[in-house]
Amino acid sequence: MSRDRLTGALGSWRAALRIARREALRARGRTALVLAMITLPVLALTFVAVSADMAELTRAERIERRLGTADAELRWVAEDAVTQEAWGETYWARQGEAVTRTRPVAAAEVATLLPAGSRATEVRWWVPFDVRVDDRNETFPARVLDLTDPLARSLVRLRAGRVPAAPDEIALSDPARDRLDVRVGGMVRTADGSRAYRVVGLVEFADDLRELVVLHPDAPVAPREASGGSWLVDLPGPVDAALVDRLNRHGVTISSREPAPGTEAPGDDGRFALPDAETAGNATLVGGLALLEVVLLVGPAFAVGVRRRRRDLALVAVAGGDAVHLRRIVLADGLVLGGAGAALGLLLGIAAAFAGRPLVEQYVIQARSGGYRVFPAALVAIGAVAVLAGLLAALAPAWTAARQDVVDGLAGRRTVPPHRRRWLVIGVALTGLGAATAAVGAQRGGQLVILTGLVLGELGLVFTIPTLIGLFARAGRMLPLSPRIALRDASRNRSSAAPAISAVMAAVAGSVALGAYVASDDARARADWLPGMPPGHVLLTPSGPTDPQPLPATSAIADVVRAELAGAGVARLDVPVCAAPRQPDDYCVVDAVVPPDRTCPYDAEASNSPELRRRALADSRCRAPVRAPDGIHLPAVVDDGSALPGLTGAPPQEVAAAAAVLRAGGAVVTDPRLVVDGRVTVSTSRLADSAEVRATATRTIPGYALRGGLPVDRLVLSPAAAGQLDLAAEPTGYVVDTVAPPSAAQRDRLAAALRPVAPLVPEVQQEEPASDQRPVLLLLAVGSGVITVGAAGVATGLAAAEGRRDLSTLAAVGASPRVRRTLSLCQAGVIAGLGSVLGILAGLGSALIILVSFNRQYARSWPVESPYPLVMPWPTLGVLVLVPLVAMLGAALFTRSRLAVERRLD
Repeated sequence: MSRDRLTGALGSWRAALRIARREALRARGRTALVLAMITLPVLALTFVAVSADMAELTRAERIERRLGTADAELRWVAEDAVTQEAWGETYWARQGEAVTRTRPVAAAEVATLLPAGSRATEVRWWVPFDVRVDDRNETFPARVLDLTDPLARSLVRLRAGRVPAAPDEIALSDPARDRLDVRVGGMVRTADGSRAYRVVGLVEFADDLRELVVLHPDAPVAPREASGGSWLVDLPGPVDAALVDRLNRHGVTISSREPAPGTEAPGDDGRFALPDAETAGNATLVGGLALLEVVLLVGPAFAVGVRRRRRDLALVAVAGGDAVHLRRIVLADGLVLGGAGAALGLLLGIAAAFAGRPLVEQYVIQARSGGYRVFPAALVAIGAVAVLAGLLAALAPAWTAARQDVVDGLAGRRTVPPHRRRWLVIGVALTGLGAATAAVGAQRGGQLVILTGLVLGELGLVFTIPTLIGLFARAGRMLPLSPRIALRDASRNRSSAAPAISAVMAAVAGSVALGAYVASDDARARADWLPGMPPGHVLLTPSGPTDPQPLPATSAIADVVRAELAGAGVARLDVPVCAAPRQPDDYCVVDAVVPPDRTCPYDAEASNSPELRRRALADSRCRAPVRAPDGIHLPAVVDDGSALPGLTGAPPQEVAAAAAVLRAGGAVVTDPRLVVDGRVTVSTSRLADSAEVRATATRTIPGYALRGGLPVDRLVLSPAAAGQLDLAAEPTGYVVDTVAPPSAAQRDRLAAALRPVAPLVPEVQQEEPASDQRPVLLLLAVGSGVITVGAAGVATGLAAAEGRRDLSTLAAVGASPRVRRTLSLCQAGVIAGLGSVLGILAGLGSALIILVSFNRQYARSWPVESPYPLVMPWPTLGVLVLVPLVAMLGAALFTRSRLAVERRLD
């Protein structure tokens, strides 16, 4: 481009921008509408970006929050030597595999590794604290640290009272105080009622604003473990390479405010990681859909603005302006309003993020944010996208303005440009291409490909909507006056009606597709749900101290249970544990062994090739008749047959046969593959916490395959069989065989009645998993409904302003005042109704493609996964059916029925 042409182009743009600024000040209503539709999404995105940037702590902020006034933090992670990175966040063994430290760490051990003059205090970051709340046992997260020590005291902010100084004193966070309904000076009892603690203060940890209890180090809580705790250290000098090496040689990592000497420091700050290619692609496509939604919502306002300014644009053409100048004038409107909306949205979003920071900290991230800062890169991108949205929204009106007839524009006559069939051809081609792309993605399992196909299909539908409007207008010739005029106006003003209908369609399609997926996923989870016990049966388990007291006799528990649950049967439940003598860290694992000729020969992790997966799917040995439950999990128990009815729900004759085998010293299983000629092989292994295998034993004993009950993988050993395997029976609770599922009130009364007898908590086996999908479906419907009502309202208001002369003509020929209300109602119905119908169809089609994609992948996978059923999201569809009616009623209510007669001056 030559210098003269460049100068002319810049001058042309300056003139166009001045005209756009003048027009924005002149048409204040339309300007406010466009600014609102651009500013609101920019405000929301800015609020999220700035809040996320403040919530994502820098490494310095994380370390400062973790250390307080201490110089360093030590974590004893292994029994052998390790090598750590500079900040102590990761480590690896110097030789072989690292042996995890499981023994508690004593203060004397830490002191021997530190320089003279050092001081250390232990912090246990999480221990369970069981209390009684509203006749129910609740487990609160607790931290154990000595807040009288200045090192630990710097971690918290004291809000009221004082810090705990004795074993029977605790401090609470504000949410924990509200949940326990106790004040400073009040008492809190443990779940078993054995201990009481006095609340002496209210504290706040910056990294956790949720329910939290602070205990004194001498308080009798869960046993001390090496994992989950650390030591804050005050050193007499700086951290040097010798100290780091000495600590690492003993399996201890160190974190301080500076990189540990002699280690390799990572180059990043550890805040934001770059997403992978697929995630970035999905985010780009979703962002593109959001941009398209904004463009479609804003586009009608620019289209109406061009029609109202056709005389001004014609004067520009008469003064020597060509098509390029006319396009620039309209595009300048988008640039000015997009830039103003971006600037306003960014300022309001930053202010809202700063003002709403305490609420975000308390209710969203539940932790204190870092310093006050913005996210410059994200804000630049958001602003650029907002300006781009304004330009794209003005693009189609700009091309229309450049093609208008100058003489008609000067005369003020409206000329409806002919609708070109090429847009229909492009729309059909894009829709077909999108369907084919999504089908290929469904066949190959590529989520990015599927999403790309759905986006292309939606763009294709957007291009076909003008043609559909014309077809509906032709079909409306037999309708009454108001709907006929509404369809005629929509057909004549397709440049404003089509974007509004497309915006409604896009919003409805997205909510319906997501709603169908959520509903199908919920139905799949319900179909796959396998309870661990018959639904309605109750498991009574002890709670409270870590060293439980002996459980009462079964008869005493049965009397209490039957007083609340008439006709219920009660049996004691024992689990196999290592027989004495045993070490404190010993634990035993017992399993029934599948015979070699009945074992699936394919490994799930190794079977990556399609051929091996096909073989595994065709092999009957690879289809297990039972599986682990989703509810209460009791894989192995020791019983004489009394607990079988409550555990399995098997028919009485099956229970009787199984009990006979148990009395004979055998075992009962639910997997028939395990029983060969009436015998079953059972193996047990004695292990330590360090995964060391100390002993194994295998026995073949009489066995029985229980049929007719729940298809849960379960092993029931007789006491005699447990003894042969060097196992002992340890009481773990009671199983209650109920006549009918107990209500919540019965469960609470049972818990209260059991409290004087034993610290037992009743757990009722649910028939199906708890579902919280209905609020999600309604939220999706409400979101798309708001966009539908907004788009219909905007389009109706613009159509009313544009059709003022038609209304005057109706008044002149004697139309009644209610015609205007009826016309507005029909105009809103055309926008909202047509957009909702197309959106529902497009959404259901998209959901079908997505679910078929997942089901094709599942059909070829092994182990076999259940397919997704296609479930209609009826709550979402119900709301979306009502939304057009709401839009129509709103348009009728907010439209004045008086028809003003205007004089036309020619």
